[in-house]
Amino acid sequence: MSDSAAPPSAPNGNPAGRRRAFLAFGAVLLVAALAWAVYWLVVLQRYESTDDAYVAGDVLQITSEIAGTIVAVAGDDTQTVERGELLVELDPSDARIAVAAAEAELARATREVAALFAQQAQRSAQLAEREAALARSERDVGRRAPLLADGAVSSEDLAHAADAVAELRASVAAARAERDTLAAQLRGTSVATHPRVLAAAAGLRNAALALRRTRVTAPVTGVVARRSAQIGERVAAGAPLLAVVPLDTVWVDANFKEVQLRRIRVGQPVTVHTDIYDSEVVYHGTVAGLAAGSGSAFALLPAQNASGNWIKIVQRVPVRVLLDAGEVHAHPLRIGLSAVVRVDVQDRSGPLVAADVRGGQRPPSLDVADDPAVEARVREIIDYNSRGPASPGARPRP
Repeated sequence: MSDSAAPPSAPNGNPAGRRRAFLAFGAVLLVAALAWAVYWLVVLQRYESTDDAYVAGDVLQITSEIAGTIVAVAGDDTQTVERGELLVELDPSDARIAVAAAEAELARATREVAALFAQQAQRSAQLAEREAALARSERDVGRRAPLLADGAVSSEDLAHAADAVAELRASVAAARAERDTLAAQLRGTSVATHPRVLAAAAGLRNAALALRRTRVTAPVTGVVARRSAQIGERVAAGAPLLAVVPLDTVWVDANFKEVQLRRIRVGQPVTVHTDIYDSEVVYHGTVAGLAAGSGSAFALLPAQNASGNWIKIVQRVPVRVLLDAGEVHAHPLRIGLSAVVRVDVQDRSGPLVAADVRGGQRPPSLDVADDPAVEARVREIIDYNSRGPASPGARPRP
């Protein structure tokens, strides 16, 4: 058997082509690295971002300021209410009776003080009368004393005249004390400004305030949440009825790592995306301030690292972001929604601690001194009951 010829060996490849491929791949990697470096220097370096952010806002707990029975509930969960709109109404019967009793007390106090002013004039007239009688008696004694030696006047008559002078002097002193007592009670006042009348008027305002508090109104414009009030329920003062959430004033609490805070300052511009609108809606805002401590420091059970094994954990600090009110109004948010926050940290001229005090909507005033109807009623009662004696055909006021 003859041996067959062996086939030629296969070439090991083209070394030049392989080298060019590696050089091309290396060039692509180098270009990509340079592009990433430029992108990081130009774009990423000026931003700090986090997806550990949530929408937050005020949750105003509405409570009853007086005890009473609920007769109407006008606000329910998910409903929008305007500031000053009725939410819950309590039975006003007891409050109306208290107002009527306070009006009667004011009328009585006004009449008593008006009588004191009339008595003051009467006491002054009585004092003048007794002083005149005393002067007359003293003159009689002065005329009779020289006649005692001649026997024209008996010693007994002179003694009686002297006793009458002493009695009149005591009567004058008593009348002067009564006049001074009334003067002390009325000094520097009129009927309307007397302490008794002022106290009664304050009682009427207090009763009117209690009557106004039977109507629980919305302190701000917002959405009703957590309604627990039920018709017919008897509630005590301070009992929670429902909550109102002003969605136009919500903000975002972004929890940044402590290593990210070195470049974050108050006033820096912020862009926010939320999951509810995805990337379709972009909110703009500013950094309002940084929390006074990390989230774990204010937790119900703060971590205790003073004993045992210790592992360093990067802490997160809440950063409050105030959003543009127009954008929030156009695309309402809800408390607790997730958000992605990106802060432009290029400008670091702002402070580390916010100096401005954050304000809010002031609830409608319940001061009855601002109520013209109550003040008009107080003046009407005082004016009517401080007049002089009524004419026979006068019709008494209620």
